[in-house]
Amino acid sequence: MTNKSRRHAGVLLIVWPAVIFGGVSLLSLLITPQSGYMENPLRQNLWRAGHAHAGVLLILSLVALRYVDEANLSDRAKELVRWLIPSAAILLPVAFFLSVLSVDATQPNALIYLAYVGAVALTAGLIILGVGLLRLKRD
Repeated sequence: MTNKSRRHAGVLLIVWPAVIFGGVSLLSLLITPQSGYMENPLRQNLWRAGHAHAGVLLILSLVALRYVDEANLSDRAKELVRWLIPSAAILLPVAFFLSVLSVDATQPNALIYLAYVGAVALTAGLIILGVGLLRLKRD
């Protein structure tokens, strides 16, 4: 693993406790009746999705870093992959959480569109990495 990928991995591991904090926060909302969390199914679903996406996409980001250095890509394309995939781990959860901050929200606000930006970033990063891996010459 190159120093660049190792640094990215280090940052992702340092960010990981934020996902843990999010899970503990959701748990506290679930067990505190006066939080109003259980009375809003839209908020429940989007916050649950935000937490799940954060965790899964951080793991995917760490796995992708193990492959990016092996891919037959330019240094610029490798750096792009190192940023695109983890950016989805930020953009998607932010979209889900911040689009329904209000306890009485009945529909997401415009911040939900950040989820589409995150999905495009994730897709682009994965396709670039996949192409780079397919371009590898066999031994």
